[in-house]
Amino acid sequence: MGSLSRWAAYFVIIGALVLQACQSRDVYPVASLMLSQPGLGTDSSEVQIILKINGPTNRPLVVPIAFGGNAQLNRHYRSTGTAFEIPAGQDSGIIVLQSTGTDNNDSLGIELSIVPTEGIILGPSSKVVIALLDAQRDTDSDGIPDIYDRCPDEAGPADNQGCPWPGLILNEVLYDPPADLAGDANGDGLRDPLADEFVEFYNDGPALDISGYTLWDASSMRHTFTAGTVISSRGVLVVFGGGNPTGSFGGATVQIASTGQINLNNAGDFLILKDSSGAELLRFDISLYSGDPNQSYTRSPDLTGPFVLHSITPSAMGALFSPGLRLNRTPF
Repeated sequence: MGSLSRWAAYFVIIGALVLQACQSRDVYPVASLMLSQPGLGTDSSEVQIILKINGPTNRPLVVPIAFGGNAQLNRHYRSTGTAFEIPAGQDSGIIVLQSTGTDNNDSLGIELSIVPTEGIILGPSSKVVIALLDAQRDTDSDGIPDIYDRCPDEAGPADNQGCPWPGLILNEVLYDPPADLAGDANGDGLRDPLADEFVEFYNDGPALDISGYTLWDASSMRHTFTAGTVISSRGVLVVFGGGNPTGSFGGATVQIASTGQINLNNAGDFLILKDSSGAELLRFDISLYSGDPNQSYTRSPDLTGPFVLHSITPSAMGALFSPGLRLNRTPF
């Protein structure tokens, strides 16, 4: 089903900091489990179990795995090992499970968990559950067998692993830039209450041409997206109120408001996105988040969570905004 790097792109790897080789035994890597696919077929198919740590280890690691669930090892499935082995200088190990092909029981499942081991810290994803499934079953009739389908009960395209595309997501809004240089969100060296306002969109769908789309507040149109504005699949677009945005912003597409300002009020205002025909697509009601926050409101977790104050999220580490970036200031 693809290389480790391909699968790693679809999973959240716990720990943003790369752990470099160090002399202290008090600094341990964080270990998490990932799967190459969500299910194991009953036709002698395979699934890779990947143990990933948040940086290369400076010494060999052997991390045992515990087997559970109602599927029986060596009856319903086989394993290439009972422990992950990570050589010095590497950051992952792999165990492969293969179904025996002897039974066709949709109710069977395998539970795998990392055994607490000296020298590692268990991350939140230290346990995975794998369903043993009929290899031909396609519950949602989207043409993707359930063993490969990450949304087996909801039809979706193959290029999103069988899940429906969520589409365009409003992820972060800064309508009250902090005082002084701390509020220089666009990175041009100046703090401006209008120029440093921004909105951030993420495209969780196929490439999307938003030429002619418009941004509005409650009183008037504030920005028209220029001709040729295309947000790539899983791409980010940031619109600043003005100024001279300086920086990479995580590789996001960056524009400034065509009217010279977004001009969102700190209370009783709306941010509205309309398509080129004028149909309303998204609405952010500032009255639900009114006041003088002196920072952005952002989704936590990124993309899927509710809007909260940026600095209170643990992964933000006190940052007041992150245009074009995740809460932990890494690229999407």
